[in-house]
Amino acid sequence: MKITWLGHSAFRIETGKAKILLDPFLNHNASFAGQDIKDVSSGITHILLTHGHGDHVGDTIALAKETGAVVLANADLAAWLGSKGVDRIEMGNTGGTVTFGGFSATFTNALHSSAQITEDGVSHALGNANGLMLHFDDEASIFAMGDTDIFSDMGLINELHQPDIGFVPVGDRFTMGGAVAALACQRYFSFKTAIPCHFGTFPIIDQTADKFIDGMEGSKTRVKALKPAESLSI
Repeated sequence: MKITWLGHSAFRIETGKAKILLDPFLNHNASFAGQDIKDVSSGITHILLTHGHGDHVGDTIALAKETGAVVLANADLAAWLGSKGVDRIEMGNTGGTVTFGGFSATFTNALHSSAQITEDGVSHALGNANGLMLHFDDEASIFAMGDTDIFSDMGLINELHQPDIGFVPVGDRFTMGGAVAALACQRYFSFKTAIPCHFGTFPIIDQTADKFIDGMEGSKTRVKALKPAESLSI
């Protein structure tokens, strides 16, 4: 398995059977600067979305049309994407699991919101925000927390799924900050590897993952703070 952080909460995950883009916010993502969208999206089979905010849906519509990738999203967001011309859609909702060739994705809770604002300034809800628990055939499992605060049922998610790798939002303001994210990882999860995300993109969120790294000191979890475009092979 090869995991590449594309900046913000966008990841590319490559396995033997699937090439996945998670929350592909690429254009207008300052952390993505210098990377090539065509290279990043080459060969993708799936696009997975945690929720409906623009910094997560990102370039989904254009990429889905260009590549023919299957898009997975919660039911409300999936219906909205369908109205925008995305035709290969798999929908689900909190607690549900969707199985693909080589992996499955389970929608979990996340404490956040999910909406798009239209040209008239009206906010339209697009279902609940979610995390995504990814189980792969013969590969490490990944829990992409999405945008969230800490909550005690994270312990139940760990009990049910025992994820090996965590994609952890640490930027504060719109998600938990680094210190709280470290508490969540240490108290509720037994990750082998934690990859911080959702930082450094906008001026009003934390610019580094330092608070998370400091908070994880002494943990058995390996913290891998990737640079944009940097990859990790598992």
